[in-house]
Amino acid sequence: MQQARLAVDIGGTFTDLALEQGPVRSTMKVLTTPAEPEKGVLDGVAAILQQAGLEAGAIGILVHGTTLATNAIIERKGARTALVTTQGFRDVLALGNESRYDQYDLGITLPQPLVPRHLRLPVPERLDNLGEVLLPLDDSAVLDLVPLLQREAVESIAIGFLHSFTNPAHERRARDILAQALPNVPISLSSDVSPEMREWERFSTTAANAYVQPLIGGYLGRLETGLRAMGLQAPVFMMLSGGGLTTIETARRFPIRLVESGPAGGAIFAADIARQCGLDQVLSFDMGGTTAKVCLVDDYQPQASRTFEVARVGRFKKGSGLPLRIPVIEMVEIGAGGGSLAHVDVMGRIGVGPESAGADPGPACYGRGGLDPAVTDANLVLGRYEPARFAGGSMALDQAAAEQALSRMVGDTLGLEPGMAALGVVEMVDENMANAARVHAIESGKTYAGRTLIAFGGGGPVHGYRVAEKVGIDRVLVPIGAGVGSAIGFLRAPVGYEVVRSLYQRLGTFDAAAVSALLADMAAEAMGVVELGRFGAPTRESRIAFMRYVGQGHEIPVVLPVRTLTDADVGPLRTAFDEAYARFYDRPVPGSDVEVMGYAVTVATIPDARPQAAPPAPRPGSPREQPVRDTATAAVSAWAVIDRATLAVGATVAGPAIIAEDETSTLVGPAWTATVDQRGYLDLRRLP
Repeated sequence: MQQARLAVDIGGTFTDLALEQGPVRSTMKVLTTPAEPEKGVLDGVAAILQQAGLEAGAIGILVHGTTLATNAIIERKGARTALVTTQGFRDVLALGNESRYDQYDLGITLPQPLVPRHLRLPVPERLDNLGEVLLPLDDSAVLDLVPLLQREAVESIAIGFLHSFTNPAHERRARDILAQALPNVPISLSSDVSPEMREWERFSTTAANAYVQPLIGGYLGRLETGLRAMGLQAPVFMMLSGGGLTTIETARRFPIRLVESGPAGGAIFAADIARQCGLDQVLSFDMGGTTAKVCLVDDYQPQASRTFEVARVGRFKKGSGLPLRIPVIEMVEIGAGGGSLAHVDVMGRIGVGPESAGADPGPACYGRGGLDPAVTDANLVLGRYEPARFAGGSMALDQAAAEQALSRMVGDTLGLEPGMAALGVVEMVDENMANAARVHAIESGKTYAGRTLIAFGGGGPVHGYRVAEKVGIDRVLVPIGAGVGSAIGFLRAPVGYEVVRSLYQRLGTFDAAAVSALLADMAAEAMGVVELGRFGAPTRESRIAFMRYVGQGHEIPVVLPVRTLTDADVGPLRTAFDEAYARFYDRPVPGSDVEVMGYAVTVATIPDARPQAAPPAPRPGSPREQPVRDTATAAVSAWAVIDRATLAVGATVAGPAIIAEDETSTLVGPAWTATVDQRGYLDLRRLP
């Protein structure tokens, strides 16, 4: 019998599970347990195994993604961390690059470093930009830090020296000294975590890695112990922010690469759906219990980036968060999920999020002690959910509690009855998500004309058609398993790893031999990580150079051939850069030399071509009706409610209607129709 594959995605409200054995798939949602996140995972694994009728030993691989690293940074609940750095540079984390995300705000609030100033500890040492030693590391100064670190009860240490990305010797020596004196304190080196130029980003990334390392390490240890105790001996892989999988051992060393692991799975899921359907331009729309994520997918590949910001203090404001230099799938994430809380601000406007009810206590309608209204409460009051059938009937919703919460926090202040208060909340959250999508497209230099919106997550199909209307999209696709899309995406991701290094070169004096040697060493390092989990699967290698015209401040990625470079490659490399530059900025700059700032090498397995599962056979069932308030017109009318399991391939549903299933519901707006395509996906089209 073919071994099963299991994926688990911890979200802020729900933990999603997807289990596949050949063409047969089981899915499940369980409430996240914030105080002990591994408990929710273990309970969910046991429940889905029981549902599928399998023993734990039948699982061949488990893939896991978590928001723990992100939440620890946002909520400032990580380890007590110290930064050991070059004398004279202790304030790099606070100074940043001296930019202001809002230059006209005189009272601007800047993101505070994860390491307070009294724990940013300078020591004498200095390398030049080529890695040559100008001042040897003062070993005694490093050793003298030990009493202070013990007195301050430091739980994790980051080491970041100037120019260490060109020569890690001083950082490694400092690590050895401190590790001998403090053997139980984890140490992160900037030359390992983010070996690239730009001190602020490198130090910030390393500090963040150290900040979450004890938390993630402890969690992964407890999870692994629990899984083994229940009889699951399969290898466990972690989803990386860049869209690949890695081993638990690598995740323990570099937990900062997990910050966007859940959303990355969603983007991989959307890209897989796009490939199946031959859609080369889509918008991935993933709305969960705590956040909503939008991502552009072109030519079946999500947009990728080398930079990411976490814990922004200015909503939608680029530059207002802590910078991380890690491989990520580029997307916009906002606090707009089913658990996002509604309120009325001092100007009398309805606001939604970013605060969330989470899983405990959850929205008011969950009946678990929540008093403030969430988006789920508003959807329930609008008639979009059936109280007795929510989550497949496993959780009955309390409509009266939802109405009371909406009245207390929104309706009474604005003089609105609960239905209109709910309309205002939902319309506001839809506009927030649409606005985030518009900003994402503008920043990417793209439009939504001709795109299809792929909606998933527990809330994506509920809000998908309305968000599509707001951004000008006329087609929405809701795949099978949409409610747990990110978890399914984990099962489509390759085992992969990216290595980034800096080596400054100008094309005018390009040293092909030195670059080739560096790239070969990087490929070997990446393959060493992938080898731990590929189990004989074939691999693919890709290489990228980050290039710019001399004197510019930002680089452009240019694809390199996967082979030994020669002097004959300089001309084609210059041509490729000019063409890439012209795509971004309309035209190249003739006569200017080009400099290469760094390189990235990725090694990843080539996923097996999995047969497309046949859509499930329809089950008997009858449509029903319930009153629903339309958010565009505020009119209340009877909407048909149809169980998705009763729809056969080719069936068409005219809006307004609700197509219900256990993990989510798909709303078909008044000016829309939905057809079940040959894969069993819901294909929503807006009428002209």
